[in-house]
Formats: sequence, C-alpha cells, structure tokens
Amino acid sequence: MDILAAMRIFVRVVERGNMSRAARDLGIGQPAVSDRVERLEAHLGVQLLRRSTRAVSCTDEGTLFYERSKQVIEAAEEACAAARHRGHSLRGVLRIAAPQGLGEVVIPQILMGIREQHPKLSIDLILNDQIVDPVTEGVDISLRLGQLGEGNYIARQIGRVRRVLVASPEYLARNPVPQDPEHLINHPFIRVMGVFGDGVIRLLDTTDCLVSAQIKAVVNMSHWRPVYESLIAGAGIGVLQEPVCAQAIASGRLVRLLRGYTVPGFDLHALFTRPIPTKTRTIMSVLEKELPAALERLSCPAQ
Repeated sequence: MDILAAMRIFVRVVERGNMSRAARDLGIGQPAVSDRVERLEAHLGVQLLRRSTRAVSCTDEGTLFYERSKQVIEAAEEACAAARHRGHSLRGVLRIAAPQGLGEVVIPQILMGIREQHPKLSIDLILNDQIVDPVTEGVDISLRLGQLGEGNYIARQIGRVRRVLVASPEYLARNPVPQDPEHLINHPFIRVMGVFGDGVIRLLDTTDCLVSAQIKAVVNMSHWRPVYESLIAGAGIGVLQEPVCAQAIASGRLVRLLRGYTVPGFDLHALFTRPIPTKTRTIMSVLEKELPAALERLSCPAQ
C-alpha cells in the first residue's frame, strides 16, 4: 500500500476528529477514507482509532502513529521542496483559519497577494470565532483574537484589533446621545453572541482606568454582519471590530460614541505547530508584515 498517502489520510482524520470532515477536506468519499484507515490498521496489525457514530479518537498506538506520521509528512514535503529547487515558490495546499470579521474583511486581500507571489499554492480559508488548537482544526496557521487557552501550539502575536462603540446618525437623531458610560443602559444594545454576555461593557478612560457600565442587550446575533447592518439601520447601539466598520465611520454612516472612552481591543495571534514547515514559515513572514499594515489602513480617526 502507499503508506505515505495512508498517513496523510490518517493524520487528517485525527485532526478533524471525524471521517466525513476529513473526506471533505481531502476531496474524496467518506467510504474511501474509512477503507484506507482500515487497511492501514490491518497493515500495521494494530487498532489506531476508536470509532463512534459521530467522532473518532486515537488509541495509544494511534496517538504515537499520528505524531510520527506528522513528522514524516512534513519531512517529505521539505524534501520535495529542496529537490525541486523551487526557491521562494510554494506549492501544495495552505489551510488558514481566521475569525469571521477579520477573515471576511482583511484576510482576502492578503491571500490574493500571496497567490500572486506563489501561483502554484492553493489556499483554504476556514472562518470561525473559536479559539482551538490548530491541530484540532486541521490547519497550518490559525489566526485568533483574544486570550488563548492551552494547546499543543506555538502562539505568536502579530497585531491588535481595536473595537469601537457606535450608533447611526439616524438613531442618534431620535434618541439622546449618551454622554457618560452610565447612560448606555438607556439604549438598546445589539451584540454578537458570546460578547458582553454578562450585561456589562468595560471601557478605558483617558487615563487607562477601567470603567464598567451596564448595558441592555435586546438583540443577540451569531455573526457580526447582521449586527453591523442593524446598527447602520438605526436599531440601537453596539460594539464592532474596527476593521469592519472603519469605512462606515469615515463615510458618516456610523458615529463613535463616548468621546474620551475606548473599548479594549483584542490581541491577534497566529497559532501553528512544531516542526514548522517551510510553507508555514514563509506565509507567517508575509502575515507578520501585511496584517499590521492592513489593520492600520482600516483604522478609525482618533476620537
């Protein structure tokens, strides 16, 4: 059997935790994935995976085989790169995970630049707001906002995403403009689920002292886009990440609230695993240069 191909399939199954998801990633049928793993187990004479109706998990032997297989695959890719003398031209598939707002507004332009420099490189962009181990996500690089949990990864901070408290001119024409944090409770607050879930917004004043204020969340949404559209339409007040609303603020469709206060932003980290393949290292150097510059271009005027 083609042991390297079988290793690739097995590694993807482990990283995705499910044969159907692995099959979609690999572009083959789920029965073919299951058959290849079963043949691999028969070839080795050990059980690598515990199977249930929804997920798979590694046996002790499977965990060891996964770790060694990952090293073998990465070494094979490095060897191919060296043999082809391809210099700075990358090939294969690069999988990047990113949070929704950043991934929809900022990342695509950077990826187009990467593709221009490396036309033989294919890129998969996976958007979600969860902070999980890149091994679990099955990606080469995971861009994540906020505090990181424990995981088998390397984390490198490559920027900071600011946030702004906004409302539309139409809303403010119908309602009193909040002058102090304590006035926010008097306004309908529209939020993304998981943010300000305790009913409190924390702000920094001009001396960087933290101020807490009660809010009245009336609409909770699972994605930033309908929050943005609702705020533009004048449905209430809310907080958006700066890159997704900078143009609306510049054009006057949204207005920043509470001059003299800021909403604390999020640190932006890139997560990846060791050993670091040439492909990941090369793309990381691009992201470390381009992402901070893109975030600066999409910044709002100072209050």
